[in-house]
Amino acid sequence: MKKIDEAAAFLTTHVNLFRCPVCLAPYDHVEGHSLVCPHGHNVDLSKKGTLYFMQRAVESEYDNAMLAARRRMLQAGLFAGITAEFAAQMPASPQTILDVGCGEGTPLADVLQLRDNRDTAIGFDLSKPGINLATQLGGPAFFCVADLAQMPFSDGAFTTVLDLFSPSAYKEFNRVIAPGGRLLKVIPNADYLIELRQAIFPAGSAHATYDNGNVLGLFKQHYPEATAQRIRYQVPVPADLFADLMLMTPMHWGADEAQLAQVKADPFAHITVDVTLLSTQVN
Repeated sequence: MKKIDEAAAFLTTHVNLFRCPVCLAPYDHVEGHSLVCPHGHNVDLSKKGTLYFMQRAVESEYDNAMLAARRRMLQAGLFAGITAEFAAQMPASPQTILDVGCGEGTPLADVLQLRDNRDTAIGFDLSKPGINLATQLGGPAFFCVADLAQMPFSDGAFTTVLDLFSPSAYKEFNRVIAPGGRLLKVIPNADYLIELRQAIFPAGSAHATYDNGNVLGLFKQHYPEATAQRIRYQVPVPADLFADLMLMTPMHWGADEAQLAQVKADPFAHITVDVTLLSTQVN
C-alpha cells in the first residue's frame, strides 16, 4: 500500500483526533486523500502521507544535513535513556500520544517500539524537512507539519503528550490532553553535551554554560504538583559519527569555524546526556 493510502486509512480511523485550524471545528470525515471539516475546509495528504496545516510558510533553521546527522546520532542511542523513561512513565494500557516538535521522528519511533507499537501516535513539527524524514521510518506513527501555538488537534484527544527539548504552549497542552492524561517534558541540564560545549566555547563566554532555571520555573508555575527526575548517562561516540554530533546541535551555529575545525580534529570518545524529565497529570 502506498504511504498516502496508509495515511488516509489512519485518518479515517482517527479523524476525531484532528480539528480544523481555520474554523476550529473537529474534522468529521475523509474524502479520498483529504481531511474535511463540517464547514468544507480541507487539508490534503502529501504523497509522503503527511498533512501540512500551516497557514503560511515557516523557515526552519534545521536543514536536511543537520536533521540527517541528528538521526544518525539518535539511532546510535544518544537518547535511548530518555525514550526508555518516556515509555516507562506511561500507563500499560494503550495510549494516544502526541509528540510535540518531533523533528525527524526517531524518539517517537523508539518509544512506540519499546511499547510494542500498541499506541496510537501523532508527531508534528514546524520543519517540513524533518517531517519528510520522519515518514521514512516506516513505523505506525502519523506525522504532520503544524504550529505549536495553534495545534490542529481536538480538545482532550491525547492521553500522553511528549515534549523533548521543544518549546511549550501550556494553554494548548491543557486543551489537547484528556482529563487525567500526562505531560512528559524533557529539558536539558547544565551538563547536557558538556564535552562538546566546553570544547567549542571558551570558558566564561555566553555559550559556555547553560541554565534551565527559567524553563523549569515556568513549568512549575503551570504545574506545581509536577515531579522532576534527573536522567544522566554517557554514550560512546564512534569516530565516524563525531562530525554528526557536532552538526546535530544548534551549538555550532554560534561557534567559531576555526574552533570547530580544531574540535573535529581531536574528537572525544563519549558524550554526556544530562536532562530533567518533568512529569505531571493534567486534570
